[in-house]
Amino acid sequence: MALIQCNFNSKSLMRTVPLQVVLPTDKIVFPGQPEAEEKPFKTLYLLHGIFGNYTDWVSGTRIQAWAQNRDLCVVMPSGDNSFYVDNRKTSALYGSFIAKDLVEFTRRSFPLSRKREDTFIGGLSMGGFGAIVNGLQHPETFGHVIGLSAALVLNEQNLNAEYTDFLMTNRGYYESVFGDLDKVLGGENDYTALAERGAGREDKPRFYLACGTEDGLIGPNHTFRDKLIELGYDVTWEEGPGGHDWTFWDEYILKALEWLPLGDISQGISSGHVSED
Repeated sequence: MALIQCNFNSKSLMRTVPLQVVLPTDKIVFPGQPEAEEKPFKTLYLLHGIFGNYTDWVSGTRIQAWAQNRDLCVVMPSGDNSFYVDNRKTSALYGSFIAKDLVEFTRRSFPLSRKREDTFIGGLSMGGFGAIVNGLQHPETFGHVIGLSAALVLNEQNLNAEYTDFLMTNRGYYESVFGDLDKVLGGENDYTALAERGAGREDKPRFYLACGTEDGLIGPNHTFRDKLIELGYDVTWEEGPGGHDWTFWDEYILKALEWLPLGDISQGISSGHVSED
């Protein structure tokens, strides 16, 4: 399994950004097994949570091995603490970085399918928010959306926060991400408004949403799930014991991969799988 770390210059962010790419171009199969058909790879753009970076998914889950078994390319960028949205006032265009720059760069650089039905976006916590918003904003690009413990934070408490010294309760932080907080609801980064505006489209993305029953975010996730179903979206929902942690995300990213239209599993030879027993 090729694990590639690289940097590229993002036009939207006007700086160099790091990312990791899991790319199964070096997969070796056992004797007697068919070689993988040589064709463009299906791709999952996988977003980290707040305080994280592009190494989180490989460090915290078994995504690398599972991607190899499924001949899936996984692209993991760094999104800082941005929620992966555009703030035009500060020129922090993280949504454009994800949905345009990142997709264009990786498609030029690696053998990836350009079909929306082969292009997926997902994430955990803040990354789940980013996956949902960017998936709804760009259904022509992303055919499937994965949100694990999505940080659906557009609530009265956060939009009316005071200025404090702690990031997650600081009004200044939310302004740096979303701009004028009085204009967020109904705007381009409001997941509920985006779902409502896109409800009539034939190319609506499909959703896989999951959250732990001990996670404080399960209430907002239930509400959003119900709204999507009411609006006619194809939604798969799963919940189970667990909190807001890597134990839950490791288990449910595998369930999400099983939900994606990836075809048959074919294990390759690696240091972690050297026999068929």
